[in-house]
Amino acid sequence: MHLPSPEGPLPLTPQTRRAALASMFFSGYAIAALDANAAPIITDEKGLTIEEGTFASPADGFALPYYLARPAKRGRYPAVVVVNEVFGIHAYIKDTCRRLAKAGYVAMAPDYFRRKGDPATMSDFKQIMPIVQATPNAQVLADTQGAVDLLIKRTRQVKAGGVGVTGFCWGGAVTWNAAARVKGVRAGVAWYGRLSPPKDDPARAAAGAPWPVETAAELKAPVLGLYAEKDQGIPLETVEAMRAALAAAGNPTGSEVIVYPGAAHGFHADYRPSYKADAAADGWARMLGWFAKNGLA
Repeated sequence: MHLPSPEGPLPLTPQTRRAALASMFFSGYAIAALDANAAPIITDEKGLTIEEGTFASPADGFALPYYLARPAKRGRYPAVVVVNEVFGIHAYIKDTCRRLAKAGYVAMAPDYFRRKGDPATMSDFKQIMPIVQATPNAQVLADTQGAVDLLIKRTRQVKAGGVGVTGFCWGGAVTWNAAARVKGVRAGVAWYGRLSPPKDDPARAAAGAPWPVETAAELKAPVLGLYAEKDQGIPLETVEAMRAALAAAGNPTGSEVIVYPGAAHGFHADYRPSYKADAAADGWARMLGWFAKNGLA
């Protein structure tokens, strides 16, 4: 059996899910996408300060929870907003924040879906997708603006000059749009975020509008897009359409799109069967290099 995912099928059998639930649920990983054979990277908190709090979203004043990791050593560091997949703020996203903190960043992950629920605790996409669809793009961008503003105001911890954004899957698309429409974004790195609306799902298409291919001409900050040759949900023709849209707009920000041969959707997600270590490592190095190149180091 193949479970439908936001960007393509996940090869999880019922037996695989049961084994994953038994072995990893209490570790906080997204139930719906776990691979029973996964060996996810675990980044410790040594040398870091971890913070969990809330901020009032500019969208509606909602007290939006967030997870933040930063170097414990006093100083001002570049900051990055980490945008989750459809699974919410689970262990993988928190670990990604800690990895960035170990690399010298203040990394903050807003809990975009919390108004409607916690997808990380759900095992069925029929439960998860209504939460995603009930989280419209305008609200997401307002939440992202709130996160960026909060980081910029932390003048004792965060360097001046803007904030980076990186996101995975659902968050990859958010990253492109944030670089176009959120003030204070200096650079973005989008990991396999859908670029154009799905033709077979009007509700999802409406929730995600406008889509990155539609906002390419609006980019205010450079974006590095990291994509997979064998992504079943993001066809290569849509990647080429994004490249064409950037070129048609003159690509004034110098945005780039990389495609990893042989990789599938979710190649950075080390808790999923699609994880591809070499592509994940290369993408991570490119991300850090992109942020440094664009003034966030």
